[in-house]
Amino acid sequence: MSDTVVLSKLLHIRETEKVQAQKAYQQSMDCFEKSATQLYQLLKKKEVAEEIYEESLQQTTTLDKLKEQFTYLEKLNDMIVELQKDVQRARAEMEAKQSNLTEAHVETKKFEKIIERRKKQKNDANEKIEKAVMDEISMYQFLNYKNR
Repeated sequence: MSDTVVLSKLLHIRETEKVQAQKAYQQSMDCFEKSATQLYQLLKKKEVAEEIYEESLQQTTTLDKLKEQFTYLEKLNDMIVELQKDVQRARAEMEAKQSNLTEAHVETKKFEKIIERRKKQKNDANEKIEKAVMDEISMYQFLNYKNR
């Protein structure tokens, strides 16, 4: 029984680590979603700006306005490139945290299985002892009945 107590304490530690890994994964997932949403919104802005730019090319527009729109598109492209890097970093971090979470979950399951097996072994040993005692009692009763 004492070894299962030690294992139970270790299991508790592993479960705490698993909860912490879950929190870290959730935070990294939120960060990834935020970055990805920002990238999506920026891409939509770029798409609208490109449509406006294309319409301006089709119509008579001042050169300054075209330069302004082109500069705006270039600025959006630079922002998109930076945001894509952020999204990739956030994705890599999220995948690393997911790996840690999976590992923590596996470790927790290992300890649960070990504890379960030890308890089953102990119960089996107790049942075996109980059966042996019952057999011995039955034999004594049988011999006492025969001696009468």
